[in-house]
Amino acid sequence: MERPWPLTGRDEELRRVVAATRPGAPGIVVAGPAGVGKTRLAREALAVPRGRTATVVWAHGSTAARPFPLGAFAGVLDVPAGDAAETIGRALEQLVRQRPLVLAVDDAHLLDEHSAIVLHRVVARRLAPALVTLRTGEPAPDAVTSLWKDDHLTRLDLEPLDAGQTTGLVARVLGGPVESTSAHRLWTMTQGSPLFLRHLLTGEVSAGRFTPASGIWRWTSEPALSPELTDLLAHEIGGLAAGVQDVVDLVALAEPVAVPTLAALTSPADLEEAEGRGLVRTDGLVARLAHPLYGEVRRRAMGTLRARRLRGRVAQALDPAAPDPIPRAVLTLDSDLAPEPALFLQAAEAATRMYDLPLAERLARASAATGDPGARLVHAAALSWLSRGDEAEAILADLAESAPDSGTRALVQLHRTGNLLWTMAAPDSARQALAAAEATGAAPLHVAAMSLALAAAVGELSPVLARGPGLLHDELPDDLARILVASAVSAAAAVTGEPRLLDEAAVVGGLTADRVPTTIPGFGLADLQVLGHRLAGAPGRADEHARRMQAASADLPGPARLMGLVVAGHAALAGGRVRDALPLLREAWAGLAESGHEFRFRCRTLLATALAQTGQTAKAAPLLDGVVTERHPAYQLLVPDDLLARAWGSAAEGSTSVALGHAVAAADLARETGAPAYEVLAWQTAVQLGDATAALARLTALPELGPRAAATRAHAQAWADEDGEKLLEAADAWTRLGDLVAAGDAAAQAADVHRRQGRPGSALSATAHAEKLAARSGARTPALAIAVRPLPLTAREREIVSLAARGLSNRDIAHRLTVSVRTVEGHLYRAGLKLGVSERTALADVLGVE
Repeated sequence: MERPWPLTGRDEELRRVVAATRPGAPGIVVAGPAGVGKTRLAREALAVPRGRTATVVWAHGSTAARPFPLGAFAGVLDVPAGDAAETIGRALEQLVRQRPLVLAVDDAHLLDEHSAIVLHRVVARRLAPALVTLRTGEPAPDAVTSLWKDDHLTRLDLEPLDAGQTTGLVARVLGGPVESTSAHRLWTMTQGSPLFLRHLLTGEVSAGRFTPASGIWRWTSEPALSPELTDLLAHEIGGLAAGVQDVVDLVALAEPVAVPTLAALTSPADLEEAEGRGLVRTDGLVARLAHPLYGEVRRRAMGTLRARRLRGRVAQALDPAAPDPIPRAVLTLDSDLAPEPALFLQAAEAATRMYDLPLAERLARASAATGDPGARLVHAAALSWLSRGDEAEAILADLAESAPDSGTRALVQLHRTGNLLWTMAAPDSARQALAAAEATGAAPLHVAAMSLALAAAVGELSPVLARGPGLLHDELPDDLARILVASAVSAAAAVTGEPRLLDEAAVVGGLTADRVPTTIPGFGLADLQVLGHRLAGAPGRADEHARRMQAASADLPGPARLMGLVVAGHAALAGGRVRDALPLLREAWAGLAESGHEFRFRCRTLLATALAQTGQTAKAAPLLDGVVTERHPAYQLLVPDDLLARAWGSAAEGSTSVALGHAVAAADLARETGAPAYEVLAWQTAVQLGDATAALARLTALPELGPRAAATRAHAQAWADEDGEKLLEAADAWTRLGDLVAAGDAAAQAADVHRRQGRPGSALSATAHAEKLAARSGARTPALAIAVRPLPLTAREREIVSLAARGLSNRDIAHRLTVSVRTVEGHLYRAGLKLGVSERTALADVLGVE
């Protein structure tokens, strides 16, 4: 963090300033707010090599030098005191003697009158190019403002960095990608000011609060301003009279604050002064701080007692009947007012509907302090969804003993069921809790909903298909029951290939064009909906659901945002957009990897698949190891995806026969569990990896299951028949369907067929088509490798050579492929003769293995 920061996002501005300060050019005025990078831009522009060596003369305006004639040129020009005209004339003579020169004047709004006149005459007489910086919103001498008003110089208004430029700058400084939420928060807090950004980020990295996780830089705790940044901001805020300080502090604690409320709590005059000084801004309806960091400074400066008192004043001024209870509840909770448990509970439920689980837990905890069973149940649910399963179980177990009635006891046991299964990965205990809920005889529809959800999670489809469709049309008691039923039915419909049932379930669960589910299990519903559309061959529908869930959770703390990223990454994979999927899944994994959250299992499988499909074997390997060694009992239905991830991982390493074994195992498992749509995907994977024989027989026997099944069958037939033209038709069909990886593989296989059949022109054309599709998807698959680097090897020879090129010993290769070491040696010997390679180390270059 000590190295100089790069100039980012200013390429066009830099070009304009360089052009305006070349010999013979008049110069330019660079204006902008404090900290936007005016001086940095000027210095970078003046450092660009020019045709003739020009002297750069720097003058600096400042409040300290302003009272003195030619104070900005102190130390630059040696002009004895005299009357104004004589002094200015001598200054100009000294500047002329230094030509060729560029006159650079920093902070020209602070120039004294004599210095401003010297600047103006240099420009008006075209004595030298002038590069002038000044702060917007500040009064400047008339001689300075006339530079652009009278068209002597062009004025360039330098804007703060936008969100994308800020993210790019931070990534360059840190040397790696930055979590989107952390980057957005940096931009929001600094408002794109490079000066504030540098101070804030440097302090946070040095304090260990901004660190890399799984290769992605992210904030790990609340920021704390460094003393340097605090002093810088305090100087900008300036001294505050008591009334203006009240305005600023009230807004800092409760923004946005309604203007009438703020005026009533302070005074219109103080509010107007705060706005006039640029400390707060209003749109006539609400007031906010003019810069977010002002709030950090003021909250840090005010004492705890003052802050609690001011929050209480705002809370009392808010309308108790307002539709959103959260602002009043949070202010009351953090104030000196008496607690309002009913308000806290209402706000906790509202925060849950917004997916803000950390806030929901905090509010519910405050409400539950009274011992109210309803509040304790809401608190336990929030804890469970925050992966704090042990704490939730302690509350729920106590409630199960002390519940006042059978209805409450049933709901408690059902929450225990969910917590034990999904959060604590204890399926046997979950079944016992479910049985206890059923034994109460109460809440029968809630019990039925949880029964279906548990059955679907562990892969038991029969009870879901038997009762689920009927429950979709029943009068389910609340949103949670509806989401549980919808999730179970979505799971069954997804893997059995029932698109109509899948759509019905989405509507019941609240996942529609204008709605998203109201509780955290809705992310599981969305993932299952994406799975269903992926398996059916409708990735566009998967994208629609994923976009809505990601948008609803993008700016939230806690697991909701990470779950939204996983769903979005899954949708991108469904469409074969591996390059789009990777950053989403990587960012989600950075937050989930070390957490106890069950969605990390889903994220790991999807990320491993994406990494393997892009050929990043070293990064995929540890994830795939985790897929093998650690499984979650609530994801039993999704095990075929685990096997397919392993298939792509083995293929990326060159073990194509092992990869095909995993794909066939996924197909067999899907057939055994009654999941034909999953079986289609597994056979599709086998075809893409090079084996159509087994796939074609089974695909022909399967019922019609939608576009993916039809496309897979046609692809398999063309590959089995070694029909290059039909394979290109299959590639076009996959493109129309939306699976770019499959399209690229079909085109690559067409190239292989044409080449082997002696049609080099057609092979080159098909290879070019495959590479274009791969460029769109980001995938680097075995089929593409064969098309791009055709070699005179059998499939077995190429497999063994690929493993050897990646550094495996003959014994390792033999163990992996379950053959003898002598067999491996024989294949390597024959391959070496065909390739003209005698050294094992040269194999990587021949195959293009990095």
